[in-house]
Amino acid sequence: MINQVQWQSELINKYNVSGPRYTSYPTALQLESGANTQTLVEALKHCDTSALSLYIHIPFCHQLCYYCGCNKVVTRHQHKADLYLDYLEKEMAILSAYCQSFDVQQLHLGGGTPTFLNTEQMSRLMARLEQHFTLNNDAERSIEVDPRDLALERIDELYTLGFNRISFGVQDFNDDVQNAVNRPQCADEVEALVRRAKEVGFKSVNVDMIYGLPLQTPESFALSIERLIDIGPDRVSVFNYAHLPSRFAAQRKIKDADLPSADAKLTMFKQTLERMIKADYQFIGMDHFAKKDDELAIAQREGHLHRNFQGYTLGGNLPLLGLGVSAISQINRHIIQNEKELKHYYQALEHNQLSACKEITLSEEDELRAAVIKQLICHFELDMNAFSARYDFDFKQHFAGELKQLQGFVDDGMLEVSDNHIRVTSKGVLFIRIICMCFDEYMQSQINQQRFSRVI
Repeated sequence: MINQVQWQSELINKYNVSGPRYTSYPTALQLESGANTQTLVEALKHCDTSALSLYIHIPFCHQLCYYCGCNKVVTRHQHKADLYLDYLEKEMAILSAYCQSFDVQQLHLGGGTPTFLNTEQMSRLMARLEQHFTLNNDAERSIEVDPRDLALERIDELYTLGFNRISFGVQDFNDDVQNAVNRPQCADEVEALVRRAKEVGFKSVNVDMIYGLPLQTPESFALSIERLIDIGPDRVSVFNYAHLPSRFAAQRKIKDADLPSADAKLTMFKQTLERMIKADYQFIGMDHFAKKDDELAIAQREGHLHRNFQGYTLGGNLPLLGLGVSAISQINRHIIQNEKELKHYYQALEHNQLSACKEITLSEEDELRAAVIKQLICHFELDMNAFSARYDFDFKQHFAGELKQLQGFVDDGMLEVSDNHIRVTSKGVLFIRIICMCFDEYMQSQINQQRFSRVI
């Protein structure tokens, strides 16, 4: 585990390129058409564990945020969620026949905006989940929340429904910045919601922030981070805004002239990094922080942190079953994605079929490289002898070419490679995504690289 992070301007100028976030390996870009109901059913039938992680995608948002690149449906019509729940229940009913032996140890609602669902709709969803799946009494139950227009009492409702982890998409506490991305919100009300979540007993409260948004300055963002630290969430994610208007139409509404310069963005992240560490948050990796007594930080220190499509997590290698439009499942050697468009998702279920449409089956080589990348991205060090013994191969011989590629990082003081260990130094921890790319067989095309965000 890394205890220190060194900011080296010359290394940032040299290595700040685009790269995957490695919420999976291979990444979702490698998925190919051809999946169907049987693909997912067979994966569940041959699953080698009785534990399960469940992800539910709620695609709706009341308002378009100009920066957003998520798969979403912007609408003010609440009845559309009722229709969506009808189809989600069809999907649950089909899957439940193959999930009776599973014990759900993790449940995550993402989107879109899960709290687009009103009180009655959310209660309906949770009741159906309880009906079709066996949710462990001690399961992690997490939900993503848009704090705008969310009544304070809904925090209590979510806790009563069984959620014990909550994540707020705040992005910035500055009104001018929020208005520039079509996301007006009252900072005082947002703060009250986060504080209420801590008061009622959520085990972990996360806040997402974004740097690089229009009208942000290093000075204004520093004030937002100070307010964040004063509120004191258990976990914080500080994402780099990737301006890709050619891919995301909504981003074309952002004026280029309003965006902070590349130097200003770097200053924002540097200041944030220094301030979060000074406030005694543990740097988990990339853009994630956690209080040192949070389960995420403890898991990293104890060597059992995991990473999947929800990011850093405690779930170990639990198979992940995704429900809803565009949801991704990862079960044993299979990564399978549902249809991305609502009409196609609905059409499949109308014919009593699942909407699985894209997939990749991992080879033994994929699994090996996925394990290497996960170890490095979660713990910043790797025991080559332990890997050789666990997977019955010669690590140094198998990855001889990759170890040669790492030499440049060694020369720049970002890595230490001994006879048995690879260790990321405090200079290299910010570049873990690039270091992991050395073990990525699919990372051959510069075209693909440009579809990812920059690492800082």
